Amino acid sequence: MPSWHCSGGSVSALFQYNYSITSKSTFPKLLNYPSKLIENAVEEISKLPGIGKKTALRMALHLLKRDEKQTLHLSEALTAMRTKTQYCRQCHNISDDTLCGICTNPKRDESVLCVVEDTRDVLAIENTSQFRGLYHVLGGIISPLEGVGPGDLNIDSLLNRIAEKQNTDAAIKEIILGLSPTMEGDTTAFYLTKRLKPLNVKITTIARGIPIGGDLEYADEITLGRSIVSRIVYE
Repeated sequence: MPSWHCSGGSVSALFQYNYSITSKSTFPKLLNYPSKLIENAVEEISKLPGIGKKTALRMALHLLKRDEKQTLHLSEALTAMRTKTQYCRQCHNISDDTLCGICTNPKRDESVLCVVEDTRDVLAIENTSQFRGLYHVLGGIISPLEGVGPGDLNIDSLLNRIAEKQNTDAAIKEIILGLSPTMEGDTTAFYLTKRLKPLNVKITTIARGIPIGGDLEYADEITLGRSIVSRIVYE
């Protein structure tokens, strides 16, 4: 390649340097698989959230090195989870039977019902060991941008559940809206409040404020403002 010199140095060297940098960053090297079976496994594993092709390849090779029985046990467990998992007919939580273990637990307080978005929220609240009531899983939240409306959620079953137990010993007296403090969560909470008002039940929401160990100077204005408005007596 001819070299043209200028006051800033060699144009040829500069061109070659820029080309080498660009080629490395713009055209990443594709993974070469030793087997089509490995490639198929990597393609499927990489579809899981947070897992790229390289991580999927490491997982596939790890499974290949493990004892065949262990890999088959994993495969059987995933198949059984997908084909045999049910949803509780009362609260819509993930369950092994028609009714989940929480709904059938006689030690739970049937008068308090916590409404959550999905099973992950049930697990989060259960891990606190502070709630002894029952749950109702909506299966999502109202999100017009994603095309999710009230009809797509388990709202009618919630209303029926409350209405059926009115004037009985198992009447639901309080509904806790355990929804995330987002625009979609607040929209869902507002809609539920409107629908629940005629049933004459106490409607509450989980407290929102400064997290334990947090500094006021780093809190956003909305969170700090809600904390001040919803202040409690210091004991």
